[in-house]
Amino acid sequence: MPPSKNRLRELPSIDRVLSSAAGQQLIARFRREYVTRRCRDLLGELRQSILEGHPVDEHDLAEGAILARLEQRIRSERAATLTRVINATGTVLHTNLGRALLPRAAIQALTDSAGHHVTLEYDLADGARGRREEVVERLLVELTGAEAATVVNNNAAAVLIALNTLAAGKDVIVSRGELIEIGGAFRLPEIMGKSGASLKEVGTTNRTHPDDYERAIDRNTGLLLKVHTSNYRIVGFSTDVDLPTLVEIGKRHQVPVMEDLGSGALVDLGRYGLPKEPLVSERIAIGADVVTFSGDKVLGGPQAGLLVGTKAAIGAIAKNPFHRAVRCGKLTIAALEATLRLYLESPDVVGEIPALRAFTRPLSELEDVGRAVLPLLSQTLGHDYHIALADSTSQIGSGALPTEEIPTKVIAVTHDRHSADAIADRFRRAKPPIIGRIKDDAFLLDLRTIFDPDELIPRW
Repeated sequence: MPPSKNRLRELPSIDRVLSSAAGQQLIARFRREYVTRRCRDLLGELRQSILEGHPVDEHDLAEGAILARLEQRIRSERAATLTRVINATGTVLHTNLGRALLPRAAIQALTDSAGHHVTLEYDLADGARGRREEVVERLLVELTGAEAATVVNNNAAAVLIALNTLAAGKDVIVSRGELIEIGGAFRLPEIMGKSGASLKEVGTTNRTHPDDYERAIDRNTGLLLKVHTSNYRIVGFSTDVDLPTLVEIGKRHQVPVMEDLGSGALVDLGRYGLPKEPLVSERIAIGADVVTFSGDKVLGGPQAGLLVGTKAAIGAIAKNPFHRAVRCGKLTIAALEATLRLYLESPDVVGEIPALRAFTRPLSELEDVGRAVLPLLSQTLGHDYHIALADSTSQIGSGALPTEEIPTKVIAVTHDRHSADAIADRFRRAKPPIIGRIKDDAFLLDLRTIFDPDELIPRW
């Protein structure tokens, strides 16, 4: 008999594997159908290896070995979910790591709403159906000075529904210098195409003048759109049309004006030594009919798309059937309400919102964290590693203030024999993984987003 057939005969059946004591323990922990499928897959792989002539050791076909591999496979699948990591990259709003951390008040609101029934669309006073966005809308109106507000599940959806409501079947005039792409998944021309509006470009990449808008306006113009170029800057020989000028043109021609801020700030970051990010309230005061911005960027809340503006424009957007398709669930509403209440009520909003706190931390505080980390990290890694506290720069991230850097402190880790990539890989295998960055052949741990020194001590 060929060796492969001998090996195939040694393969235990699924029933035999799962009827064992260890197999029964797996079935007690997990759904029988799930364990059975994974066992069938594993035995099928072994069978295929044998048929293809690959060496398969006799021990690999034993029930105990198969059960061990089966349990390891199930354990690996369960671990392949969202994993907590330590963000020491120096990018405060890191899109790949989930952007803004939520304030404690928002986390508590999430927990309360997740585990209980809530008055999402129920009016306690009248005992009748209510509107899920009502409280958030009221807070946004008070914080921005807008006549009205609404909320959807992200800023791309906010832009899409606004364009569809205000300009479907019409032209939207945009400067060529503002036809942005963010993250490879948000291209303004493509969003506009899906909205049913037609893009009408004016000006050039680096220079757009008021006359360009004036000449482009005709009977089919539905909207003048200004886009905050949040992930790049045009410098040198460049000119753009500011919002006050665009609003004046829109009023003269009776065409609404919309601005997509991308990030959008509710507090003046300039007061804390940072470059000024456009304030939503200022854009409303200038006269924009609609302003859109994100909830999980500079605002420091959950992912959401916020729209504020005139009653006419926002009222029409809220009635658009698309609104239901892109509406927020109860968890987003709960976290967003709690975050906005901090802006309205807290005497220390910067201290209570983690993103704002990270932006504004003084270097002395970062140095204190670094001094506390150095001896612990040296003891953990061993004397072969060279560890030093150094100056560097952080960035806000997620397209906000892309050319601006914030002074920071970093811990630089090097080794005579191991590369910076190898050190980074070792830190990523810690529990929880620690994500830093590499610069000048050194692995850097940026302290701007590290509030507890113990977070930077890897555990394997």
